[in-house]
Amino acid sequence: MISRLRCNLMNSYSTSDDGNQTSPESDKSVMEPLADPKKFTKSVSIDPEPDSLDSVLSNPHSYPITIIPNRPTTYYGLTMHNGKPFTRQTSCRSRNFRPGSMRKVRRRAVFKNGDCNVLQKNLTRRRLRFLQDMYTTLVDTQWRWTLLAFALSFILSWLIFAVLWWLIMYTHGDLEELHLPHNQEESGWQPCVSAINGFTSCFLFSIETQHTIGYGVRTTSEECPEAIFMMCFQSIYGVMSSAFMAGIVFAKMTRAKQRAQTLLFSKNAVICQRDGSLSLMFRVGDMRKSHIIGAGVRAQLIRTKTTKEGEVMTQHFTDLEIGADDCGSDIFFIWPMVIEHKIDENSPLYNMSATDILNDKFEIVVILEGTVESTGQSTQARSSYINTEILWGHRFDPVVVYNKDRQAYEIDYARFNETTQVDTPLCSARDLNEIYKIQEGFTTPDICRQFSPSLSGRHKSPPISPLYSAKQQNVVYRWQFSNEI
Repeated sequence: MISRLRCNLMNSYSTSDDGNQTSPESDKSVMEPLADPKKFTKSVSIDPEPDSLDSVLSNPHSYPITIIPNRPTTYYGLTMHNGKPFTRQTSCRSRNFRPGSMRKVRRRAVFKNGDCNVLQKNLTRRRLRFLQDMYTTLVDTQWRWTLLAFALSFILSWLIFAVLWWLIMYTHGDLEELHLPHNQEESGWQPCVSAINGFTSCFLFSIETQHTIGYGVRTTSEECPEAIFMMCFQSIYGVMSSAFMAGIVFAKMTRAKQRAQTLLFSKNAVICQRDGSLSLMFRVGDMRKSHIIGAGVRAQLIRTKTTKEGEVMTQHFTDLEIGADDCGSDIFFIWPMVIEHKIDENSPLYNMSATDILNDKFEIVVILEGTVESTGQSTQARSSYINTEILWGHRFDPVVVYNKDRQAYEIDYARFNETTQVDTPLCSARDLNEIYKIQEGFTTPDICRQFSPSLSGRHKSPPISPLYSAKQQNVVYRWQFSNEI
C-alpha cells in the first residue's frame, strides 16, 4: 500500500503546473515522509479501506485525489501555484450530454386526456359574443361557475320581484300603520295581497309566487290589477327560468365529454412488421358495457412542412389511412382493438427510419367518434402521440382471452399498455422495400424452375393454362424478363 501511494505521489508531483519537469531537490519536502514509514504514518492517516469512496471523501487531505464527484468550488483546500484557491468553472453542458443524443420534442397540440392545448387572445367583442350564446357558454364553463349562475338567477329574481311587490304595496297604501293586517278588521281596508307586513313578507310572497308553493296565507285580491299582472308575469318567468337552468345542468351532465372519459387510448404507439411491411399501431378500448354505435377512428399527422415556394407551414395536417384488421376505420367496438396504419408509399412516414422517428419533431392526433348507446348523443375522444412516445420494434400484448369457466370473453385491462419487443429492421419502409426487391431478384420462384433453360436444357414457354393463376403467370413473366436482361 505504501509503495502504491509512493508511486502515485511521484507521478502526481513529477510535473509542475506549467508542465516542466521538477527536480528531486524541489520535491525533497514531499518525499521525506516516504523515506521513513513511521513519519509517513504519523503525517498521513490511512483508513482501513483506502480504495473506497467514503474513505477518500472523509479524509480530504489524502493524496492523490483524482476524481471527486460533486466537489464544491474549493478543491478541498488545494491551491494553485499562484496561491489562489482552485475554483470550478461553470459549464453549460449537462453531464449526461452525449453527441447525437439530443431529441426534438414537439409541443403538444392535444394532451393525452383529449384537451386541446390552444389559447386565444386579441378577440374583439369577446364578452358580448359569448353573452349572446349564453346557453353554450354556461354548458362549456366549469361547474362552479354554472352552479353560481344557477343560484344567482333565482336569488336575484326573488329580490327583484320582492322590490316590485313592495312598490305595489307601498303605492296602494297597504304598508301604512292603520292598513297593516292586525288593523284591517277595524279599519275595513282591502289590501292587494293579504298578510303583508313589510319587505320580508314581500320577499316570501315572491318565492311562493315564482315556484307555485302556495302556503295559503298570502293571497292576491281583486283590489289591485297591477298585482294580478305581476303575479302572472312572475309565474311565467319562474317556469322559463327553471326550465332554462334545468336544461343547462342536464346538458352539462350528459354531454359527450363525460362519456369520453371511459374511452381509453394506449400510452404508447408501436412500430413493427405486419405481413412483411412496417406498420404504426395503437390500441383503443372502452371501459363501459354500453357500446359505442358506429365507432370510427381517424388519425392525423401534425408536422412542419416547407412548400416549393419556401413557405414554412409549422402546423400542417396530413391524414393517415388507418384500420382495424381488415375492417377499415369503422370498427365493431366490443373489446379493445389495435388500430393499424400501414407505412407504404402513400404514408408520410415512408422515408423515416428509427433514428428519424427519434430525432424528428411531429405529433400524431388520434380521434375516436361514435354514438353513445344509452343516450343517443355523439361523442368524441382524442389523444396524441409525439415522437418520444412511439416504440420502434414493439408489439401489443393480447388482452382478450376466452374464459371457459365463465363461458365468455374476458378483457384484462391491466395489460392494456403492455408491449413485447420483437425483431424489427431499423431502416425506413422505403429502404426495407428496396431490400425485398433485391432479395427477390436473387431468388428463383419455384414455379419458374420447371421452365428454366439451365435446369431443363431447353427453354419452355410460360404456362398459359387455367391451372395457373394470373399472379403465378405474372411471376413467371417478370422472372423471364429479368433473366433476358
